[in-house]
Amino acid sequence: MNRTEWSLLLAVAIPACAVPGTGVTSLPAAAQTVGIQQPMVPPGHGTLKFDEITISMRIGALLVKVTPLDEAVIRLLAPDTWERYHALAERRREEAAAATAGRPPELFLVSFYSYEPDVDYQPEDLQLSHQGRMLRAVRIMPITGSFGRQRLAQQENQSAIYVFDEPINYGLRLVVRYGLEDNDSWSSIIQKLEVERSKVRAKSGG
Repeated sequence: MNRTEWSLLLAVAIPACAVPGTGVTSLPAAAQTVGIQQPMVPPGHGTLKFDEITISMRIGALLVKVTPLDEAVIRLLAPDTWERYHALAERRREEAAAATAGRPPELFLVSFYSYEPDVDYQPEDLQLSHQGRMLRAVRIMPITGSFGRQRLAQQENQSAIYVFDEPINYGLRLVVRYGLEDNDSWSSIIQKLEVERSKVRAKSGG
């Protein structure tokens, strides 16, 4: 795990920590493509915090956090935060694409955090429900070195990038399921994204 990925883990751990800024850089043309029905805005004008686009599920002593790394979504983050998570997604995109049989991969950052010592988690138990489909990750790419151990000490955080090979419209309902628990909070996040997208368009001149 390199230095940048370690700093990202601090951002998804609980309590959430601010990510130091490094400035906004221009993107290659390939990164300007728009996700399914998702309008793209220019980077560098968003104000959202990472937790504001994150689905959080508390299950006993375990906290599960799921965040899409779709470019149209993360561009609404504050500039320094966007740059960090954009870089993370791009570093792992080629590896992710190898698992999707030529389809554009959908990437999610998933974090498991424990409030108590010796708590188990099952990475494969996390699924997404979208447009009548139940989606399972086709690849799980660990970020933290002990992710595969599937056991957490108290206040320990383990994270990975989950790769899905089905297209996702982030403007529609998206339900996270872990085990027998469901979370539908993305519906309220959509409204927040739309408000922020309008603000960014106004600040950037359209």
